[in-house]
Amino acid sequence: MNDAAADGQDRDTAPEGPPSRRAVLRTTAGVAGAAGLGWGALGTGPAAAAEAPAGDAADAAPPRQGRTMAGVPFERRSTVRVGIVGLGNRGDSMIDLFLAVPGVRVVAVCDPVRAKTEKAATKVVAAGQPSPAVYAGGEHDYENLCERGDIDLVYVATPWDLHFAMAKAAMLNGKHVGVECPVAMRLDELWRLVDLSERTRRHCMQLENCCYGRNEMRVLRMAHAGKFGELLHGAGAYNHDLRGLMFSPTYYEGPWRRLWHTRLRGDLYPNHGFGPVANYMDVNRGDRVVSISSFGTPALGLAEYREAHVPRTDPSWKESYIGSDRTISMVRTAKGRVIRLEHDVSTPHPYSRINSLGGTKGVFEDYPERIYLEPDHSDDQWADFSAYAEEFDHWLWKEHANPPGGHGGMDYIMVYRLMQCMRLGLVPDFDVYDAATWTAPVPLSHASIKAGGAPQRIPDFTRGEWRRARPGVDSEKPE
Repeated sequence: MNDAAADGQDRDTAPEGPPSRRAVLRTTAGVAGAAGLGWGALGTGPAAAAEAPAGDAADAAPPRQGRTMAGVPFERRSTVRVGIVGLGNRGDSMIDLFLAVPGVRVVAVCDPVRAKTEKAATKVVAAGQPSPAVYAGGEHDYENLCERGDIDLVYVATPWDLHFAMAKAAMLNGKHVGVECPVAMRLDELWRLVDLSERTRRHCMQLENCCYGRNEMRVLRMAHAGKFGELLHGAGAYNHDLRGLMFSPTYYEGPWRRLWHTRLRGDLYPNHGFGPVANYMDVNRGDRVVSISSFGTPALGLAEYREAHVPRTDPSWKESYIGSDRTISMVRTAKGRVIRLEHDVSTPHPYSRINSLGGTKGVFEDYPERIYLEPDHSDDQWADFSAYAEEFDHWLWKEHANPPGGHGGMDYIMVYRLMQCMRLGLVPDFDVYDAATWTAPVPLSHASIKAGGAPQRIPDFTRGEWRRARPGVDSEKPE
């Protein structure tokens, strides 16, 4: 089935609440067709992503079908009931964090590999909660999880090409949804998620966004306090040597992540670096990003690694890699600011998200962390960033000085805060517009590189709401 055509039917008929099971099955039927192989072995969808609408053709905002989700609070609830879809490396670690947050119950778990669901269910019981419902009946069993009436949030941690369909099924069944990055791989899919969120009145949020790190939140508060003066430029990245993991026969469930390097040339993982800098600059909350120009190096790293480390009998020798080893993108905002994004998972490099911010009064750079601000500093020497901790650390980090979980504890802080917003009926710190904006460089950087670095317009997913200042991750502590 042509998914675009199917979604066109949904546009005219989808209700504000959950649809029928038939509607969900109809609109997701084309996503996974290799029954019994597991999600990691699926290869549907990515080829089309390379040629998804971009540039001028995608710049015009389609008519709004519902109402804006900017500033829309969650419904207040005493317990947040979570369904988890995808129990690989990321999902298996994140379930521990959901279980560690008070007032959260893991109701259901889903993965086509039954051993993974059994391991997850054991964790839930060990945490003192009732045994969760288990969905391990194939690639489409997540649809049954989404139809349950006792779930408030569906958390999706699966291969990237499944994110869109799973987020869609969750919202059409009346659930809020949090999706690992990227939230989708095509520009038209990003628009459809925005439309679905507005029509169903369900939030669709980009998780694993790296916005809740201690440094990131401190810089955010300092920026909002004017310590950097007028903001001018920032930078973010995902520079992480993943060669060994991508060729590992056990780390990922199948070759799905490596195969993206045979399909797209651009930045496959912009969210980690883009999200924090977008927050510093109040993107979608007073400023917006308007264009991206991307450039890519030759694709040599994965092939060289394969030559040195992978036996000739391995199926990966049938693959031809086109993904640039290093992509560099320049993003321009409506206020004239510039954001540099980098992506490199194919060459030797110490881990870095860069995480830099500069303004008329100074600059911060991470990896390692260092700062230079006027009038605090005047000797042209980097200064100690920790000197600003007492005054500018976010209240979440003051309450949770040593949080558990990945990325230095920021994943726990993110989950804790999201669950807090859901329990107290607060507006989420980030929404579908942020998810779409932070992910847009995936298709647009590919289009720009193909066009020799020509700028690609980034759509205004907020449809004008960006002009209105509103709170975000720099939140006030609840009463």
